[in-house]
Amino acid sequence: MGTYNKGILGAFSGKVGPVVGATWRGKEVMRSLPKKSNRVATATQELQRLKFTKVTEFLRPLSPVLKRYYGNDTGTKTRRNQAMSYHMKNALNYMDPDFIWDYQKVQISRGDLTGFDDVAATPGTGQSIDINWTNNSGQGEALATDKLVLVIYEETTNTSLYSLNSGERGDETANFSVPAFLSGLPVQVWATFVTADDKSFATSLYLGEVTIT
Repeated sequence: MGTYNKGILGAFSGKVGPVVGATWRGKEVMRSLPKKSNRVATATQELQRLKFTKVTEFLRPLSPVLKRYYGNDTGTKTRRNQAMSYHMKNALNYMDPDFIWDYQKVQISRGDLTGFDDVAATPGTGQSIDINWTNNSGQGEALATDKLVLVIYEETTNTSLYSLNSGERGDETANFSVPAFLSGLPVQVWATFVTADDKSFATSLYLGEVTIT
């Protein structure tokens, strides 16, 4: 892939002859068309492709969270790409004949802000989840006004839900309502703190499995 400031005809988008023009991270780029291959994929390659698809499908609904709070937005990898790379390597394991998520290793955010102190997720009333924690404002750069971000996932219905502001660090408690169709089902819960201006964020914590009542 090559970059250029001003081509002979200026910037362009789409296919022209054997090259494709596009804009990537604010730069005009050209790349050659991929060559068709008649090679049959090996079993390992097929598994890797399936793994990529499963990670993509899992993370796609969480894009509004990841694009704000995962890693940094510098260099050649976007925040979404950083999340893809991490989960491909660490959070999805192959146990023949299926891929199995290691929910403890799933991350909805990755940063340096101080995270939780003594946090727990429990079933709430009326199809909801209660989150309780100890206010640790003053540890590192933690502030009472840091926002609570929550994500839940239910595997059998492939349902992902999130909240970008479920309360503040100083509240020490929050309640997250879920749709009635999740009643009686176990959901996976992750949480993190982010600053009020969204500029700093903690690495998320897996709060375990909660069965909705």
